[in-house]
Amino acid sequence: QVQLVESGGGLVQPGESLRLSCAASGSGSSIAGMGWYRQAPGKERELVADISSGGTTDLAEFVKGRFTISKDNAKNTVYLQMNSLKPEDTAVYFCSARGYFDSWRSWGQGTQVTVSS
Repeated sequence: QVQLVESGGGLVQPGESLRLSCAASGSGSSIAGMGWYRQAPGKERELVADISSGGTTDLAEFVKGRFTISKDNAKNTVYLQMNSLKPEDTAVYFCSARGYFDSWRSWGQGTQVTVSS
């Protein structure tokens, strides 16, 4: 129901910042929440941050104080502001949307974030 397109990934040095964007389109269904996940080589996909339709946010412990999730309802876009990036943040970051009662899930194709000197 929902098509998600991520953007904003790239190569940065430790301590620098990036802002990821996820634009949602083509949906006739209500979105209960959207989130950012990441997957590093050899590791399982993990939740980074989530925001509900009502604006409630949830951040993984390893990004608290550094990352912020937000949304612009008018633009149907969710953002992930990533500050003080560390090499261990290197991963493919995926945007996800979900329906109420987890009735459906949509995923973006992912955007690569590389933090390296």
